[in-house]
Amino acid sequence: MTFPAPEPPPPRNRTLPRWLKRNVPKGSSAHSTARLIEQLGLQTVCQHARCPNRMECYSRKTATFLILGNTCTRNCGFCNVRTGSPEAIDPDEPYRVAEAAVRLDLRHVVVTCVTRDDLSDGGADHFCRTIAALREATDATIEVLPSDFGGNLAAVDRLIAARPDVYNYNTETVPRLYRNVRGSKVDYRWTLSMFRHIDRCGNNIPTKTGMMLGLGETIAEVLDSLAELRAAGVRMLTLGQYLQPSPRQMPVVRYLEPTEFDRLASMARAMGYRRVAAGPFVRSSYHTADMMHACAVPGKGKGLAPGSCRML
Repeated sequence: MTFPAPEPPPPRNRTLPRWLKRNVPKGSSAHSTARLIEQLGLQTVCQHARCPNRMECYSRKTATFLILGNTCTRNCGFCNVRTGSPEAIDPDEPYRVAEAAVRLDLRHVVVTCVTRDDLSDGGADHFCRTIAALREATDATIEVLPSDFGGNLAAVDRLIAARPDVYNYNTETVPRLYRNVRGSKVDYRWTLSMFRHIDRCGNNIPTKTGMMLGLGETIAEVLDSLAELRAAGVRMLTLGQYLQPSPRQMPVVRYLEPTEFDRLASMARAMGYRRVAAGPFVRSSYHTADMMHACAVPGKGKGLAPGSCRML
């Protein structure tokens, strides 16, 4: 199977290919979701990362809640979230997230965060309190998308003990590009060891990861990484096109065609991934409720049964 070779970095004003042009959904649902999030004083990664799916997700009454503030202590090359010195943790935030989940009638809640290297546990306890508040208020399944907690496995264990329904951590890119894309504080090998740890100690909590493509990686590098991640126990996978949020971030090296995502998805399924979402607009939490509930344990309404997931 032949894939096109990576292209050289394009000019920053390069016109997007036709498959990356889409109509923005219109309607009252998107605006009411945005208003509710604003009224409750909450943050979403949809907004801060300038996600291209933001209005579509809002129109479906869903969002990925961003906790621990809106200021990150790191400065990754791809990310549009503000960098600086964060404010103190808001102790009421978990309850507002739970209230938003109830008022939006969510069946699946995704909670992510900024990286908080200023906290000894990286914010793990705040994550756990958010999970507890959601459990108290709703029967929705809960997916967490935390930081690496600065390599603190005790913090990972704390989050595992809170029993989220999915533990998601984005690998983002291939090992060769890690330093340029994610900075010097994140290590690809630690990512693999974390997933192995969750697979070994996580009481069968399913793991999930996502990668951005178009940053200069080769297809062979992507496949090697996918094989290593699957061997580390990762069950669910998202692959999407990197889009430069602003001129401050890394430029796109190549735009992959939709058929390339289809072929990569087929290869990932052949490796044993139980659920795969791949496409130009796919993001780590895009349509994640569909991915989660398509793999639900029959008769239980939540969770993943070993070997039970249908393929895309």
